[in-house]
Amino acid sequence: MDFIASDQSCLSWTGDCLVIGLLEESLPLTGILSELNDKVDGLLQTLIDEESFEGKAGTTAITRLGPAAGIKKIGILGLGSSDTMALESLRRGAGAAAKLAQQANCTSLGISFPVWNNSQALTAQALTEGCILALNQDTRFKSDTDKPKVGLEQVHLLAFSGENAAIERAQQVCEGVILARELVSAPPNVVTPEKLADTAAEIARDHGLKLEILEREQCEALGMGAYLGVAKASDLPPKFIHLTYSPTAGEANRKLAIIGKGLTFDSGGLNLKPSGSGIEMMKIDMGGAAAVLGAAKAIAQLKPTVEVHFISATTENMVSGHAMRPGDILTASNGKTIEVNNTDAEGRLTLADALVYADKLGVDAMIDLATLTGACVVALGDDIGALFSQDEELSKTLTEAADLSGEKLWPMPMEEKYFEGLKSVVADMKNTGPRAGGSITAALFLKQFVKEMPWAHLDIAGPVWSEKENGYNRPGATGYGVRMLVDWVSS
Repeated sequence: MDFIASDQSCLSWTGDCLVIGLLEESLPLTGILSELNDKVDGLLQTLIDEESFEGKAGTTAITRLGPAAGIKKIGILGLGSSDTMALESLRRGAGAAAKLAQQANCTSLGISFPVWNNSQALTAQALTEGCILALNQDTRFKSDTDKPKVGLEQVHLLAFSGENAAIERAQQVCEGVILARELVSAPPNVVTPEKLADTAAEIARDHGLKLEILEREQCEALGMGAYLGVAKASDLPPKFIHLTYSPTAGEANRKLAIIGKGLTFDSGGLNLKPSGSGIEMMKIDMGGAAAVLGAAKAIAQLKPTVEVHFISATTENMVSGHAMRPGDILTASNGKTIEVNNTDAEGRLTLADALVYADKLGVDAMIDLATLTGACVVALGDDIGALFSQDEELSKTLTEAADLSGEKLWPMPMEEKYFEGLKSVVADMKNTGPRAGGSITAALFLKQFVKEMPWAHLDIAGPVWSEKENGYNRPGATGYGVRMLVDWVSS
């Protein structure tokens, strides 16, 4: 699908389908929209009247035009009020426009939307992202798929002349999002720790990044007892991934580390997940690692002047005679001892050693992303990730990046008193605390493996997967976090 930054307006463009983004304040039609209505013999106003269209966000309608119009079909799409219009409104609107055109069997689409905050570049990027992500569909594991009779081949962003760089940036970012989607969607017999390591190797090879894969023996030498305690039960070897992007020209102005939880399947271990608990969906427990690899692919192409370390301690959490037991004590690579009181709280054990490893790299800040707790989903639902950090500046930049990318993120408290629930009689700490405040105690557990480094923990258990269509996300993996990470690194 080709994107064209067009100098034409909705009045002059010709093609299969023209979609107009309308704010509530755009009605009744005035100015160029009134001229467009005259050009199409009043059919734009007729469509508005017949559909009782008021410009409410997400509402759409489409009609066929006569041959003299130079456009086969015209669609309208509500963007809501100008007071609430954000980049995400335009991103979602563009996704809806692309689906509307494809369902109407159009090969070319002209999008005429308002500009957000006087920024042509950010608007063009958001529109391109919305179209690409809305039409992306993962059919790799289906033998028979319903494909559109005609595929959308060209998207013209009308009155966005000169914004080719913004379009290219959007395409590169979406490559990363789609990679993350495909990794999370794939079954656990396909995406294994070795597959994640191979994916990192492909990114390194294709984009000139440095890659180090630590095997079990090397992790043992580094004392990664928490990570390897989880890995013991699996027949598949663990792979500790460290992928590094460095600027090609000049020195980096910042050094950052991004860590992703990489459990390619989580059975719960000896605290086996019961039937009905969603065990069949535990392929998504590497959503953090997928976001990290997706961000690496995008950032490697965007080439910011920032050094970025992408890290994931990948493994499975399985059941066997070698499995860690409730009551076992593990020693992490910083010497902290952990009493395992629940083998199904394994992600924080793998992250513990990954955080210690990243903390030694001398970076300016680090964040981790993890599908860590069901408690976070209870608190924030399926659309919102949780942000835990005691560093105000880091929290601010992450929140700003999330606002820009449209990926919802909500700051959560790190109540130090709650660490009392993690205290152990026989070790430095237990790996789980009381049920109440479960996502908070999980964040406090991770904090024990970070020294003075500015650090944030993102619990993304809810938004990595969507059960139903939601804006430009189809049912399935969303690729949550990739765009936010790119914007954070680029800020």
